[in-house]
Amino acid sequence: MHFVPLHYTVEVNGKLNEYTDSFTEYSQYVEYYNMLRRGAVAKTSMNNLNTHIEHFLSIAKQGIKNVLHFTISYALSPTVDVANQAVKVVQETYPDFNCICIECHTTTIGQGMLVRMAAKFRDEGKQLGEVADYLNEVKNKIQHFVIVDDLMFLRRGGRVGSANAIIGSALKIKPILVFTKEGRLESYKKEMGFKKAIKSIIDEFPKYTLNKDYDVVNIVHTDNLEAAQGLAQSLQEKYGVKTRIQIMGPIIGAHVGPNAVAYGFVSNENRPI
Repeated sequence: MHFVPLHYTVEVNGKLNEYTDSFTEYSQYVEYYNMLRRGAVAKTSMNNLNTHIEHFLSIAKQGIKNVLHFTISYALSPTVDVANQAVKVVQETYPDFNCICIECHTTTIGQGMLVRMAAKFRDEGKQLGEVADYLNEVKNKIQHFVIVDDLMFLRRGGRVGSANAIIGSALKIKPILVFTKEGRLESYKKEMGFKKAIKSIIDEFPKYTLNKDYDVVNIVHTDNLEAAQGLAQSLQEKYGVKTRIQIMGPIIGAHVGPNAVAYGFVSNENRPI
């Protein structure tokens, strides 16, 4: 697998610093979320055309001809357009470079689930086009339930208005977000307090059945390991599912803020909204 990292900036006390999403140690994630807790403002941006061209060229030069490239949901960023444009540029020099760009209708753990499924199918000997067609179908059935702790981070990203963020934070309202059928990250419901929100998303699980090609429930958090472990334990005990816990990277973490917790899985059913 080949990865091209994203970039983000962090403003602390009026000073702007640029970083690459390339953490290698758990402590780096923790420090990032501690910076946000202390008032730092993180902003993200998509990779430009030249970055994509360099990435695809490095792959083509290795003699790799058949590639699946996964991008963030189009509703969050038009990255897939830039990626497709870069593929055409690379094909001028390497005409047998066959790269299919898949707009994931998701991001972070959902994107990772599709990558793992693709690797499984590759190892089983399935053809590139066959895998791409299947993933483009199943991506609309990836479910996410995300509990955000502080609405102010969503306000910065334009997901909620200033007034709603201030009132919601004061009342300890915890929004539950999902990815919609169009690939947007939207509010699905709201609960008063974190414990009620956790119970609410656990109660959502029986509405769905796990896809046979990917039967692991992925749990992710923004430096809230205790909540993530509790969520995993509840899902395991109530429904007997396999779980995997990860800490969320800085890109999406900039928008949901510290202390968030979520889970995602590939289902056989469509998204709720």
